[in-house]
Amino acid sequence: MDRHVMVDHRPWGRFLQLDLGPGYQVKRIEVFPGQRLSLQSHEHRDETWTVVRGQALVTLDEQQRRLMVGESVQIARRQKHRVQNPGDELLIFIEVQIGDYLGEDDIRRYADDYDRG
Repeated sequence: MDRHVMVDHRPWGRFLQLDLGPGYQVKRIEVFPGQRLSLQSHEHRDETWTVVRGQALVTLDEQQRRLMVGESVQIARRQKHRVQNPGDELLIFIEVQIGDYLGEDDIRRYADDYDRG
């Protein structure tokens, strides 16, 4: 497969869309040290995150869990979630999305360090 990889820069880091097909999407997400994504949920997709570099502090609803390289977490539709990089090196994880709609506008934000709606 020879196709362009989409890169999207964000205040907390960036993500690369690695693959997209009917009902699934795969991203490589990079989070700068000390940064975190918004506390959010999705109506139309489940996600699986697998850490491949660094460490992650993951919030699922009211619980927090630390993930190291090789560890994964499952996130269900409508479950509040967030990832933070508590370390001093770049956090990289692979996100696999499964669902009937995978658009970036399927994000409901509850809290955000960058004041995005």
